Amino acid sequence: MKVLGILGSPRIGGNSDMLLNQALAGAREMGARVEKIILNRKKISGCLDCTKCNETGICVIRDDMLEIHKKILKADAVIHSVPLYFWAMTSQMKAYLDRWCAFFDGNWKWHRAYAPMMKGKRIGLITVCGDPNPHTADPIVHSFRETCMFSGLKLFPAVQVSAGGKGEIDKNEKAKKEAYELGRKIATP
Repeated sequence: MKVLGILGSPRIGGNSDMLLNQALAGAREMGARVEKIILNRKKISGCLDCTKCNETGICVIRDDMLEIHKKILKADAVIHSVPLYFWAMTSQMKAYLDRWCAFFDGNWKWHRAYAPMMKGKRIGLITVCGDPNPHTADPIVHSFRETCMFSGLKLFPAVQVSAGGKGEIDKNEKAKKEAYELGRKIATP
């Protein structure tokens, strides 16, 4: 099994990064091959809504998202970890998720070539917010849940935690365990 981790935080070594590392460690323990992509270190432009990908399945924008698309297609599961910024996902994660449109045709169905690789793919989500109520990040969960529902992806229960300062999550054993367990579950055949 191949598990891809996607970090949507610009803060390397921060709470979202630490929890993604925990999730990937859990997947690795289950025998999965893991890889982590840090979106902030990639050049990912916003979608142009040019609709050219509707026919070809390939985005016309020549940036790092083309390689990320290939990695998503090859992965059995993708775990996303993202902090809440102004009551939504980070701009890095939003640009990445918007560019998933290249996987779909003009009727919002998987492109024929991608359907066998995408249908039923396992999706994980970790959200971190500075608010004491971790459900303040529910708009992020909603976005991923709706994407998974309409496209037939299998979304695992989200890990939602509160943490403020960089590295604060390291003291939260419950959150680290939840992220680790997400990785184990998503990598269990």
